[in-house]
This record gives sequence, C-alpha cells and structure tokens, in this order.
Amino acid sequence: MEDWSSNANDVITVRLVQAEETGLKSLHAFHPVFTYPIFGTEERIFGYRGLDIDLKFAAHDCRPQLTITYDKKFTPVGETKALDLNKILKDWIAESAFTKPFDFELALRNEGFAKDFRPPGTCVHQYSRNDRNFEVWAGPLTDPTVRAFFDRIQIFTSFFIEGGTPIKTDDPEWTMQRWTIYFVFEVQAKASIPSASPYVFVGFANTYRFASFQPDSPSKTSQSDAFAELPCRQVQITELPCRLRISQFILLPPFQHQGHGSALYDTIYQRAHSDSTIHELTVEDPNEEFDVLRDTCDHRTLFPLFQGKDLKINTQPYPPEMKRRPHRLPTRKLLPLEMLNSIRLSTKIAPRQFARLTEMYLLSLIPESQRLAGNANLTKIQIQKHKLADENDRAYYWWRMLVKQRVYKKNRDLMIQMDKEDRYGKLEESLQGIELEYMLLLSRWEGWEDADDIEEDEEEEASTSKVEHVVKKRKIVDDDEDEDMDGTNGASSLDPEPKRTKV
Repeated sequence: MEDWSSNANDVITVRLVQAEETGLKSLHAFHPVFTYPIFGTEERIFGYRGLDIDLKFAAHDCRPQLTITYDKKFTPVGETKALDLNKILKDWIAESAFTKPFDFELALRNEGFAKDFRPPGTCVHQYSRNDRNFEVWAGPLTDPTVRAFFDRIQIFTSFFIEGGTPIKTDDPEWTMQRWTIYFVFEVQAKASIPSASPYVFVGFANTYRFASFQPDSPSKTSQSDAFAELPCRQVQITELPCRLRISQFILLPPFQHQGHGSALYDTIYQRAHSDSTIHELTVEDPNEEFDVLRDTCDHRTLFPLFQGKDLKINTQPYPPEMKRRPHRLPTRKLLPLEMLNSIRLSTKIAPRQFARLTEMYLLSLIPESQRLAGNANLTKIQIQKHKLADENDRAYYWWRMLVKQRVYKKNRDLMIQMDKEDRYGKLEESLQGIELEYMLLLSRWEGWEDADDIEEDEEEEASTSKVEHVVKKRKIVDDDEDEDMDGTNGASSLDPEPKRTKV
C-alpha cells in the first residue's frame, strides 16, 4: 500500500500566476508547510501514483484554480478506495477553483478590467525593498470586497500556521466589525501584458478588537447625573475602548526574509498607536520567528525612549546604615516603575512584551565581560550579592534578581510545589536561557548601523544551535492581555517545550 500513499506537502504546489500573451506565467511556486487540517495528522494522501495537485492563484486578486493529475488511481477493494480529493478540497477552497484550466487561463488573458484592479480596502502604507515597490492595504471584514478576497486566501492559514484555523466570515455584523484585514502587495513596475494588473499578492495579517473596560479618574459627578449622561444612540464596536490582538500573520514563502514582516507589523502598530480607542496591542500565540520580528520592531520603539529617560538599575537601593537587608526585593527602589508604566501606556505595548524589552535594555547597559556571555563569576555574585564592590557587578546581580522575580511570580503555583533546592535550580536554569536569548538579540541589533540593515535579516528563522537551544527553553504566554505591569504575569515559562504556534 506504500506505493499508493503520497506526502500531501510534497504533491501540492501553490503558484501565483499572471497572464501573458501566450499563456500563464508562474511568478512564484511553493509548497505548503502544513496539510494536517485537510488530510489528517499523517499528512498523507492514499490512492494515487504520480499525484500532482496544482493550486494556482491569480497573482493580483487570488482567484484560485485547482488541477489534479496522476499516473494511476487505486482500484477499490471492498471499502478501501482512493481519497476523493475534490470532495475534501471543496471545503477549503472556493467553488470557482474547480473550473477547467483552459477556462481559467482564458479568463485571465482576456479580461480587460484587470489593469484597473485595486486591492480591497484602503492603502495605508507604501514602502520599497531592493528597488521594488510594495503597498499595505487594510479594510474591515464588513466590507464585501475585503471579505471576498479574504475568503480566497484563507487556505493559507491552514498551509502556513501550525494549529491555525480559518475565520468564519458569515458571523453576525457586530462580530465582523471587530476584524480588520491587512493585505500586502508588490506593485510591479510593468505588468506582463498591457491588460494585466501590476499587483502581486505577498501576504496578509488580521487584527481583532477585544472590548476592554477602562475606568476613568474619580469624578465628582453624582450617580444620578452620570446615568443622565448615558448616550442614547447606538454605539459602534469600533468606538469602544479595546485591546487590539494580531490574530494571523502570514507572508508567502517567496517573500519571506526580505523585510516585509517589519513593514506590516509597523503598519499595524502605528495605526493602533494613533487610534485613541485602542490602549494595547497584543499578539495571539506567537511562534518563535514572530517573536524575533516583534522584538526587533518594538526595540526600535522602546530603546530610544529608555535612553532619553536615562533608564538604569539603581545599584544601591539600601541605605549604608542598613545592616540586614529585607527579604523582599526592593523593586521600586531598583527601577522607576511609575516612569516605566507611563512609557508602556503611551506606547501601547503589552505588559509581558514591555517587561522583556525592558530587561533586554537593562542587560545591554552591563558590559559583556561582566555578564554570563563574558564568563562572569556567578559564585562571587551569589555570595557577595548587593555588597559587590563593582557597580556593574551589582547591576548584573540586581538584573538577575529582577528577572527571577518575574519568572517566579508567573510560575508561582508550580514553584511552591517544588523543594527549595529544586526551585532555585529551576529558576537559575530558566534565567540563563532568558539571558542567552537576550544576548543573541542584542548582539544582532548592535551589529546594525541603521534601520536599513534590518531589511534582509530581521525575519530570519532562528537557525543556529544557540537559538534553537533558547527557544526550547521558553514557552510563549497564551495571551499578552492576561499580564500585569508589575511582572506578576508574563514571565518565560519553566516548561522547556515550546507551544504550538498560531502566528
């Protein structure tokens, strides 16, 4: 039976095509990363030899066309028969995909209106990469043109996001109002033929608004007056205070590692930052690659602000006359928490993410020779603690204590079940993994002389053994919005196994 089984990821080829005078030109071809949502956990297709599933998308408007060919099909034996591919795939791609290849080609070559095609929504950002021009378009899911285009590309969610599921676009209107879809397109300098569109689909992201109650400052208004001021008109979802969550974020394989991720993320962030109804930008279950992208973009926002405020650890939080230090960590004396909270609220960065970037910045102020990377004398630091003579040694001691505090508070329910010795060991292990991760990011950023340097590097997959070691040490928190500013939540988990990814 093995000869009749095919790997679904290998036999499916996705193509972005564009009309030419003599036929269709394949601009980009690639394979899906995941197909288990469609074909099961084994990602196998039974019943064919020489199977080829060609899934074409018109490069500009993503109209699909499915062509299935094979050398031989399995003859049914009892209840054992070949998988009905058309029946399975019709639940994942538009019905129009099942047109004949000739009709699809003829439609693309002969349509005169393609040259006038404009992506759905509104153009919200334009940028260039390597002398090529790109645009980001955005629109609500209530817009019929946005919804129609999005429905055509939803299969990419299952192909490229582990555990990703398509979004229901037939929900009630008030639910659709919460969604905004972002599309990225390349704008070619010249189309293949005069009647063709210069637009080429690159990727997409979507965001969802979670209504969030934001208490105002105490008012002298009486209770009766307050009720009298309630609005009589119907309030739209988009007018309510909210947390904005990035739910899905996909760049097609031919466009990865070219800086498009930062352009799309920055566009979403800038729009969220300028919207007075949004008070926080969060991310749903980010994977390790997206974490690197997010850290890179947010560090460009936060590090200049930290530098402007001369943020640093107070290495002498205890008065000289104090003979015995308190058991509790003097967090408020070590860091200007009010200032940090003000920066976090103004930048609208989620608490856990803000805490991580703050820790990275504070670590960057300590000379490498006096950190883990420089073989710092941890035994000396653990014995002398806050009494260390060197200021940088003290800063490193307090930095370690602050990170451990955050990790402990996040994992308190787990930690209190451990013996004291095991708890200390687990905290130290987690701390070293976090520091190594920060060190790799910092060394990467310090190597860039200006913002242009990140165009080709910022979205690189963590491929070195060190990075792979780090990401296995850290489990991503499910939801950014479940964190507290004081570090009660949001620490890196002690569980060495990474989560399934959603972004």
